[in-house]
Amino acid sequence: MFENLSERLERSFKILKGEGKITEINVAETLKDVRKALLEADVNYKVAKTFTDTVKQKALGQNVLTAVKPGQMMVKIVHDELAELMGGQATDLNLTGRPTVILMAGLNGAGKTTMSGKLALRLKTQNHKKPLLAACDTFRPAAMEQLRVLAEQVGVPCYLEEGATDPIAVAKNAIQEAKSKNYDVVIVDTAGRQSIDEELMVQIEQIKAAVNPHETLLVVDAMTGQDAVNTAKTFNERLEIDGVILTKLDGDTRGGAALSIRTVVTKPIKFVGTGEKMEALDVFHPDRMADRILGMGDIVSFVERAQQQFDEEEAKRLEKKIAKNKFDYNDFLGQIQQIKRMGNIKDLASMIPGVGKALKDVDIDDNAFKSVEAMIGSMTPYEREHPECINMSRKQRIAKGSGNSIDEVNRITKQFEQMRKMMRQMTNPKMAKAMAQMQRMRKF
Repeated sequence: MFENLSERLERSFKILKGEGKITEINVAETLKDVRKALLEADVNYKVAKTFTDTVKQKALGQNVLTAVKPGQMMVKIVHDELAELMGGQATDLNLTGRPTVILMAGLNGAGKTTMSGKLALRLKTQNHKKPLLAACDTFRPAAMEQLRVLAEQVGVPCYLEEGATDPIAVAKNAIQEAKSKNYDVVIVDTAGRQSIDEELMVQIEQIKAAVNPHETLLVVDAMTGQDAVNTAKTFNERLEIDGVILTKLDGDTRGGAALSIRTVVTKPIKFVGTGEKMEALDVFHPDRMADRILGMGDIVSFVERAQQQFDEEEAKRLEKKIAKNKFDYNDFLGQIQQIKRMGNIKDLASMIPGVGKALKDVDIDDNAFKSVEAMIGSMTPYEREHPECINMSRKQRIAKGSGNSIDEVNRITKQFEQMRKMMRQMTNPKMAKAMAQMQRMRKF
């Protein structure tokens, strides 16, 4: 995401490279390029102009220290203003209701029903809530079935009424169901249309009046750029939304919607969709997004995603196996699956400072692990548990069964053994003691 904007901003800052100080002339030249970069990223024209005017005013008012180069100072100012432009800080959901009612709104194709399922999963796993999904899109019968399937997938109950034609009645009944069965949150999935029309707006206004939601969230497609901003503006004027969920942000290299919505609609972006998997829903942190736009990575979000997949008991079990050199292919497969659940591989790489820029022209296939998974799948249970038993004849059978060449199997088994050896060394008491001493020395 934001690849094009990141590249253009980097080129803009080069104008100040080598300059001794910030002046009105070099700032004007830099910001002219920054404004072009924002407009090319599909940022609203008024937003881009106000943004560059604010940056100019702050840049000219800075007393630049000799230790700080003008280009570095400009990056800092632009970073802070980008974060402010997108809301300044993350905004939490209002979950004070008993039950909390969340109304989902949006146009067809934005991913509203899928986002309802993703939000339910997040509330269940991250907030430890008991959510209920309510299928209130009576306009499109397939939406009810889609929500039911998603609910099963994420392990959350779904309230639906087959053949129902009154979405208001369904929504009210769903809330009663939640009260009677002690569900914490009701997520009301409503009907969308191909475009905004009066019938849609009246219907969703009536649903909102009937259920009095604690949160009204608008789901918009980030890839539609300024159309997403205009959609948000129209819905907010009629519904008074509480926040926005941006979908397909991982597929938008420009990012104009994310940079414009907060200013135009004056409502926060609360979540962003970062992939197709049901876990791919992140809280929107403006400061972290500014880091990523300016090529600084987002290591905090990377660690948070890793922690979501981290099982402390499993880690202790693995540590014991590694110490005894018993780490096997079953464990290896489990680690691969954990990494895959964290999300898109290239997106993860872009969160590590410096790595995203290095990999911008590299095509990272999300199916890169498939050959390894196929190879492990072709092993017998005994072979998985006893990697040392895999000789040449077994490798030939594994290669045939997995569709890999014998060279590929040799390469993977060799890498596995190297990794196993390295992991064993890391758990060696002497090595651990030496690393602890080095860590203490760094503090002095």
